[in-house]
Amino acid sequence: MRVMARRRFIYLTAAACLVGTAGVFASRERKREEEHEGELADGVAYGALRRQRLDVYAPASHGAANRPVVVYFYGGGWQSGHRSDARGVAQALAARGIVTIAPDYRIYPDTVFPGFLDDPAAAVRWARLHAQEFGGDPRRIFVMGHSSGAHIAAMLATDPRYLAAQGMSKQALAGMIGLAGPYAAFQTTDPHMDEIFPAALRPRALPIACITGDEPPMLLAAGTADTDVDPRNSVRFADALRAHHDTVELKSYAGYGHDTIVEAFSAKQSAAAPVVADVVAFIAAHGAR
Repeated sequence: MRVMARRRFIYLTAAACLVGTAGVFASRERKREEEHEGELADGVAYGALRRQRLDVYAPASHGAANRPVVVYFYGGGWQSGHRSDARGVAQALAARGIVTIAPDYRIYPDTVFPGFLDDPAAAVRWARLHAQEFGGDPRRIFVMGHSSGAHIAAMLATDPRYLAAQGMSKQALAGMIGLAGPYAAFQTTDPHMDEIFPAALRPRALPIACITGDEPPMLLAAGTADTDVDPRNSVRFADALRAHHDTVELKSYAGYGHDTIVEAFSAKQSAAAPVVADVVAFIAAHGAR
């Protein structure tokens, strides 16, 4: 009897362990699914190089057509970052009916200005060619970015050379959305800035120097507590755009810092974050150009 009881105990314990293990696996699978919610394509090549890859996020009802499209560029000081860093922003936008494309792009030391603008321009072209496959409208493509990614988005929206190399024009963009971007001045504390932006090319390395008056509508968002990129960048850029009769919205968020403005797109915060509501409203307000 004791042997049988022991065997029964062993069998029950083993079964409990299997159930527990299955529960752990199920929990991990749910977490993985939540992390990748809305992601329809992962690591799609838009070029031949290692960092020329992108992810596509779309609304759950991705069978719908003619949705706006955002090409989002993560920050990282032009020298770090990965497209997975864009997941929070991309999921928040996809949940609100916006097809979102998050590309990687070459960074320092693999390339320097203006080389790191070539890949983002190519990603925008890919978005235009493939938007309809994911329910997006190729006539409603917005470029968006945070920090150095906002600089990249703004450069594509002001200097025509990069999109022109892809057979496009900046007028084809429905809009540009910048979060805490350096548009009018660079931070001088980074030891690599002189290498990333060679002195001879620097006069045309800032979006404020490239304005011609035919830019797409822009939304510039900055936090008052940003100590990494001076929020006056957004003010000066907005003033220059208005002086050229461009359409621009300037949003300032009290207490938001450099990172918290993009962290606002996280699942825990996005429902109540004003920056998310403002971005979605801006996208809704601007159709095909």
